[in-house]
Amino acid sequence: MPLILGTNSIKDTSYDVANSCRFEDGDSATMSKSNSGSGNRRTWTFSCWVKLGNMGIGDRNLLSIGDDISNTMFVLDFLSSDILRVEDSQSGSNNIGLRTTQVFRDPSAWYHICVAVDTTQGTAANRVKLYVNGVQVTAFGTETYPDEDYETLVNHTTGDVTIGSRAASPSGTYFDGYMAEVVMVDGSALAPTSFGEFDSDSPTIWKPIDVSGLTFGTNGFYLDFEDSANLGNDANGGTDFTESNLAATDQTTDTPTNSFATLNPLVNFNSGVFSEGSCAITFGDDTISTIGVTKGRWYWEAQRTNTSTEAHFGIGVSTGFYDATSIVSDGDRLYTRSGATYFSTASNLGILSFGSNGGTSAAVGNGDVIGFYLDLESDTKNITIKKNDGGTPIVDVDLTYSGEEPIFAFCRMNSGCASSWNFGNPIAALTSANSDPNGYGSFEFSTTLSSVDYYALCSKNLAEFG
Repeated sequence: MPLILGTNSIKDTSYDVANSCRFEDGDSATMSKSNSGSGNRRTWTFSCWVKLGNMGIGDRNLLSIGDDISNTMFVLDFLSSDILRVEDSQSGSNNIGLRTTQVFRDPSAWYHICVAVDTTQGTAANRVKLYVNGVQVTAFGTETYPDEDYETLVNHTTGDVTIGSRAASPSGTYFDGYMAEVVMVDGSALAPTSFGEFDSDSPTIWKPIDVSGLTFGTNGFYLDFEDSANLGNDANGGTDFTESNLAATDQTTDTPTNSFATLNPLVNFNSGVFSEGSCAITFGDDTISTIGVTKGRWYWEAQRTNTSTEAHFGIGVSTGFYDATSIVSDGDRLYTRSGATYFSTASNLGILSFGSNGGTSAAVGNGDVIGFYLDLESDTKNITIKKNDGGTPIVDVDLTYSGEEPIFAFCRMNSGCASSWNFGNPIAALTSANSDPNGYGSFEFSTTLSSVDYYALCSKNLAEFG
C-alpha cells in the first residue's frame, strides 16, 4: 500500500492559507446570499480549493445560482460519477454544458478548481474555460459552449448565490468535504495564475497565492473562513453569506498549504458511512487514514461515539490492506496480517501488537478519548495508547516493523458502532486544546509523552519529519 499524498500535500509554501470550512452533506451544510446588484453576466471567474469527503453519493454542488424548478440554474458540481460539471441552463435550454472525462477521487488531495467565462470571445471554446490545479481541462464527455455574448445566470440580479449545495428549491445535492479560498471575480476572466502558481523547485506542485489584492467587482466575493463566528464573512467587504447548519467547529486548519490526515473513504470494506469530512464513521468493517508514515513520531486521537452493547470496535495501526484469509478471530481478539489493533465486544477492548505477541485489555466506553503515540524513530518502534490522558498507558508495545511499508491509523468496526477521529481538526469542541510542538492541530490531550514530542499527521510535519 503506497503512501497517499495529495497534489499539494508536501511542499511548504511562502503563502499560508489559514483556514477552510468543513461541509457535511448529512447536516445539509450550506451558505447563500443575494447579489448586490447587476453585475457582468458575460465575463467572470470563480475559483475555489476543495478536498473531498464522501464521493459517489450523488451531485455535490460547489456553486449554484438560480431556480431548478424552472430549469434555470448555473451549477458547478461533482456528479455521482465523480466527474466535474459546469452547466448554465435557462428555461430548460442547456447553453453551457461541460462534463469532464477525468474523475476526482483522491480524498487526500486539495484540488484547485477555476472556471473563467468570457462569452464575448469569437471562438466558442474560449468562452468557458475550466482549470484544475493550474491546467486547462480539454477532455470532456459533454462539451457545449454558449453563443457569443450569452448572458449567464452568474451575476444576475435575482437568484441566490449558494456555496455547498443547489440553489433554491428543491434543495439538496450537498457538498461533502472541505472548501478554502472561495473567490468570485465579477467582470474579469482570469487565468488560474491569479489564484495559484507552480512551485519553482517542484514544478508539478500547484500552490495557492494571496488573492486579497484582486479586483472583485460588483458581485465578487472572497471567503477565507478565518472568522469561526461568521464563516460566511466576505473578506472583500461585500454582503456576507448566511450559513445554514455550519458551526464554529466547522472551521478547520486543514488547508491547501497544510493538509491533514482523515479517514479514507476509498478503503471501505463493509459499507461504512463516512461523515464530518471523513473524520467520523458509522459501522463498516475497515478503513485507514489517508496519510501513512515510515518514520517520525506521530500523534492522533479517536473517540467511541456509540453506546450499543452489541457493537464491535477496533482501533490501532496497520500497514494497510489485508484480505479475509489474513484474519483469524479468537474470541474478542483480532489478528491481522500486520497491525496493532484494538478489538472489542461491548465496551471491553483488547490490544494485539504486530503479529500476535500478547496483549492487554481496558474498558473503553462511549465518549472515552484514546490517544495514540506512534514512535518510528526508536530502535524498537513503539505504539503507546492512553485513555482519557490517564497516567499509565493502557498499551505500550514494541512493533515488529522493518520500515518498508507505510503505517496508517486503522479503524475496524461492526454493526451498531460509531467513532470520531481527530488528526488535528476536531469535529466537536474540546475540553482543552493542545497543538503539537510546531503549533499544528488541536487535540484534547498533550502530544508530548515522557518528554518526547509527537506531531500531527499533516503535510507540513511530513515535509519536516516524514
